[in-house]
Amino acid sequence: MRMFAAVLPPQDVIDELDALLEPRRDADPTLRWTRPDGWHLTTAFMASVPEGRLDRLEENLEAAAAKTAPFDVEVAGGLAFPHPVKARVLTLAVRDGHEPLAALAERCRNAATKAGVEVDGAKFVGHLTLARHNRGLQATRWLAVLDSFPDWQWKATEVCLLRSGLGGGRYEVTARFPLVGHP
Repeated sequence: MRMFAAVLPPQDVIDELDALLEPRRDADPTLRWTRPDGWHLTTAFMASVPEGRLDRLEENLEAAAAKTAPFDVEVAGGLAFPHPVKARVLTLAVRDGHEPLAALAERCRNAATKAGVEVDGAKFVGHLTLARHNRGLQATRWLAVLDSFPDWQWKATEVCLLRSGLGGGRYEVTARFPLVGHP
């Protein structure tokens, strides 16, 4: 199973961001916009989770969440990967809360590794993916648009385990783990 651990934004953030993006989605038909019901801040991506490792993965993620205190998160401003001149991914950046999110990501990645699950080892950069492009596009115009949006803030109180690969960019939350540690 393709799975990932992530912090999910609250519904009011999703609704407001979706309303701002809606009139802009048709501006470039080469962009593939992500679904609002799938927006998240990935903390660990696992391309293949063997069925026999799932229980241990969940136990380890629960322990990782128990060591993490709830924290404030803010997403604001555009970010393009790998570079604005040839962007394949358009995102909102995690501004405030990047340090605790990165610490949670490290715990989630370690939890997966200890469960015998291979995890993506790319350098962690907190972000919320909005759109993808197959070939890469000149994205400075899009970054200016995203920079004009307001900042969205919320308190991260849980990390979720999600299953991907359900078709149409849909994800299913398979488990939720409350952040209960003390700062």
